[in-house]
Amino acid sequence: MTTPGRGLHAHVLDTLGPAITAGECPPGSVLRTDELAQRFEVSRSVMREAVRVLESMRLVESRRRVGVTVRPTEEWNVYDPQVIRWRLAGADRPRQLRSLTVLRSAVEPAAAALAARHATAEQCAELTRCALGMVATSRGRQLEGYLVHDIAFHRVILTSSGNEMFARLGDVVAEVLAGRTHHQVMFEDPDPAAVTLHVRVAEAVREGDTVRAEELTRQIAVGALQELDILAP
Repeated sequence: MTTPGRGLHAHVLDTLGPAITAGECPPGSVLRTDELAQRFEVSRSVMREAVRVLESMRLVESRRRVGVTVRPTEEWNVYDPQVIRWRLAGADRPRQLRSLTVLRSAVEPAAAALAARHATAEQCAELTRCALGMVATSRGRQLEGYLVHDIAFHRVILTSSGNEMFARLGDVVAEVLAGRTHHQVMFEDPDPAAVTLHVRVAEAVREGDTVRAEELTRQIAVGALQELDILAP
């Protein structure tokens, strides 16, 4: 059960975080903790906790006698899933989606090649289950159901690569995929060719075919970029 304090803390973050990432509080802006506490009608302790979270994301810097200063964009922790979510909810969504999709196109093909070499039997089985789940939800406007399997599929690819750096990008990829769905940057049903490619990637990983796993995953990434050209130019 959520405590009142945590609820207030979340409310402050859900309002202030998007305001910062959307540029409503531009870099260099100074925010006063006392004024923020009055604005959100919360205690100073709740406000300080919210500021600490924003500091951990490197969105702001807090100094005595100065206040809370919004950091330059280039200093933000742009890999933080919450920061990604906030940025995708703002006006800069098309550029953010493209940036993240380019990141995926650079990382996931290499991860798939490694997965074909290192995935366990259990991971191969899970990858196949995810791909089949995508097939089962790829028709009839079941985008939320499809999203669950899609996220799980890409998490398995990254994790089964055996590279801990790739594995840590699972939350980033999950936010990209969720953002495409929740902000209607998707067709009413997923592209059948893309669904088929996921099935073929699962097969390539299971068969230990590193070259094919990498190439097929690259095709998925290219398709995702082409979708952005159509849906989020």
